[in-house]
Amino acid sequence: YNEAFQKLERNQWREAVAFFDEVERQHPYSEWARRAMLMSAYANYRSADHEASVAAAERFVGLHPGNSSAPYAYYLIAINYYDQIFDVGRDQGTTVLAENALQQVVRRYPDSAYAQDARLKLELTQDHLAGKEMTVGRWYLRQGHTLAAILRFKTVVAQYDTTSHTEEALHRLVESYVSLGMIGEATQVGSVLGYNYPDSEWYRDSYNLLIEFDVDLDGEIEKQQDPSYWRRLRDNLL
Repeated sequence: YNEAFQKLERNQWREAVAFFDEVERQHPYSEWARRAMLMSAYANYRSADHEASVAAAERFVGLHPGNSSAPYAYYLIAINYYDQIFDVGRDQGTTVLAENALQQVVRRYPDSAYAQDARLKLELTQDHLAGKEMTVGRWYLRQGHTLAAILRFKTVVAQYDTTSHTEEALHRLVESYVSLGMIGEATQVGSVLGYNYPDSEWYRDSYNLLIEFDVDLDGEIEKQQDPSYWRRLRDNLL
C-alpha cells in the first residue's frame, strides 16, 4: 500500500493502480484492502480510465455503503461521468449519467463538501442538456417540423428553466406558435417571456413578432401581478 501511495505522489497512476489492486488481492478482508479499493478508483480516474474508476467506486459503495468514505466514492463516480461530457452536438448519454450521479451525491450527502461541488457541476450539466435540446429544436424548426420543435423547447422550459437557455426557448415557442397560426398560445408564451425577462433581446424579438398581429402583449404582462401567475400559465402551456 505504501508503495502504491508513493506511485501516486509521482503521478504514476497506472503503476499505483497495480499496487493497490495487489493489496486487495493478497489481503481481501483487511482494512488496507478497503482503502486500496477506493484509492485504486482514484488512481484510475487520474489516468482517465473512467470505466475502471467507476467500476471500482461502485464496488466500494456496494461492499461498504456505511463507510465514512462512501460520500467520496459516490462523488468519484459523478466526476468520472462529468469529465466525459462532450459538446452539445454529440450524444448526451454520458451527460445524463453525470446528472443522475451528481443528484445522488446531493441527495445522499446534502451537507457535505462533495454536495457543494456537485451542485455547481449539476448546474453546468443541466445547462449542457438544455443546450442539446435547443440544438435539436432549432434544427427541427429549420426543417419545418414545428411540432417536434415545440416539444424540444417545452422540455427546456419545463425541465431546465433555471438555465441560460430558457429565454431563447420561450422565444422559439412564440416563433413556432406564430408559424402555426396559434396566436393565442404565442401571446401567452410571449407574456411569460416579457414578465420574467423584460430586458431580454429574445423578448424584444417576440414583441416585434407579435405586434404585427395587433397583440396587446403589454396588457397581457400587466395581468401577471401575482408572481405565481406566470408559473401557473407556464404549466398550462406545457
